[in-house]
Amino acid sequence: MSLFRALLSRRSAGLAVIVAIVALTLNGCALFGSDPLRVNVAGIEPIDSQGLEMRFNVKLRVQNPNDSAVSFNGVSLDLELNGKPFASGVSDQSGNVPRFGETVVNVPLTVPAFAAVRQAFAFAGAAQSGQIPYILRGKLAGGLTGTTRFVDQGTLSLPSPGLVSQ
Repeated sequence: MSLFRALLSRRSAGLAVIVAIVALTLNGCALFGSDPLRVNVAGIEPIDSQGLEMRFNVKLRVQNPNDSAVSFNGVSLDLELNGKPFASGVSDQSGNVPRFGETVVNVPLTVPAFAAVRQAFAFAGAAQSGQIPYILRGKLAGGLTGTTRFVDQGTLSLPSPGLVSQ
């Protein structure tokens, strides 16, 4: 009889492990089926710089179109202009983007002096079309679901030379 109980106990433990694995797999599938976060630049303000570099505080509006909140404990940004690296920034800001909600995240962005000079020459060529393509790549680090990456891209319009007032 004790052999029967031992086998039954092992079988129950094995069944419990299988049920746990299936439950975790289904939860994982639900996480992978989520929509990407929507990230847009809500504002840019100049901040104190060192030497020849330029620094800005970038305000990002992060929208979560999913049924579960996204927690984060760090932010990283990289900005490309005209296909070339232009600026980068990091912040140890932590927070939570609520389910079907939004939050504003502040990230200081640094433009190295050489990147600014390189882009000044590129802007001269872009002045013909009046459009400068940009790509903003970033990530919200940490939280239960790990790192959440995002990309925003488009074009910046340069003011027309005839519209600039003296």
